[in-house]
Amino acid sequence: MNILVTGGAGFIGSNLCEYLLQNSYEVICLDNFSTGKISNILHLCNEYPHAFKLVVGDIRNLSDCRKAIEGADYVLHEAALGSVPRSIQDPITTNEVNSSGFLTMLVAARDAKVKRFIYAASSSTYGDSVILPKEEAVIGRPLSPYAVTKYVNELYADVFSKTYGIECIGLRYFNVFGEKQDPHGAYAAVIPIFIKQLINHESPVSNGDGEYSRDFTYIKNVIQMNMLALKTEHSDAVNRVYNTAFGDRTTLNQLVIYLKEYLSEYDPEIAHIHSIYGPHRTGDIPHSLASIDKAKTLLNYNPQYTVRQGLKESIKWYWDNLQ
Repeated sequence: MNILVTGGAGFIGSNLCEYLLQNSYEVICLDNFSTGKISNILHLCNEYPHAFKLVVGDIRNLSDCRKAIEGADYVLHEAALGSVPRSIQDPITTNEVNSSGFLTMLVAARDAKVKRFIYAASSSTYGDSVILPKEEAVIGRPLSPYAVTKYVNELYADVFSKTYGIECIGLRYFNVFGEKQDPHGAYAAVIPIFIKQLINHESPVSNGDGEYSRDFTYIKNVIQMNMLALKTEHSDAVNRVYNTAFGDRTTLNQLVIYLKEYLSEYDPEIAHIHSIYGPHRTGDIPHSLASIDKAKTLLNYNPQYTVRQGLKESIKWYWDNLQ
């Protein structure tokens, strides 16, 4: 089975590529390296020279998409410009990549007659809805350009499934973290930033009072969901969108406590570092918690890693790679 992973050199995409190759799939990786890193996949090029193919290209370019998708049975579409702040700073590029690029990839998938198109949706789609837990059928108004683009993806996928008969499954990711998530740069996510700061004996900086909470989701739970979506033969399970999360929430203050506990096993001085609090961030919502009942029912999803287990696994990787 041949699988195209778009954004395959990025955080989630490279973890998916590695898992697929380790489990005897053939993988095509499409990436333009605007945010992805060659270091994430270089070992795959060396270890799987016959099963792994790298295509350097842009999802906004139809010829690049058609070149990459040639021979693929399934698409795992991870390519996007993430980050709410980035989208607020540069809404035009965010829209070009996340909306136009998504549509271009869908057209290529339709024309190549792939069996299924599985794509990274986002919990940002819930917008200003204050209802907890978040259920797939109830969303609010978007709070950022990024959120708009990810909702547009869902609308396009729904139209393509009804109009052209292509099977689409969207996975609304909730604050994914884990190995290979970049701690550097202006738009890095909170967990790798906090880990980097603590390793460097710097105080982690929380937006607000640290009591905002998120449904942090370890990368291996995300891989599990992608594989369930790829392999399901349940007719009622396709052409739907699913929350992809653990189904529990952790405050930023709790997160810092966990990180200090696990990092202090490597460096006891980290246990004594105190947090700093700053202003709330534009586009942020106070709390996020997913209902994963739909995924459990239709995909037999059963996340294997709690936040604490995922953090412990992640810290091993960061300790070895940030020294």
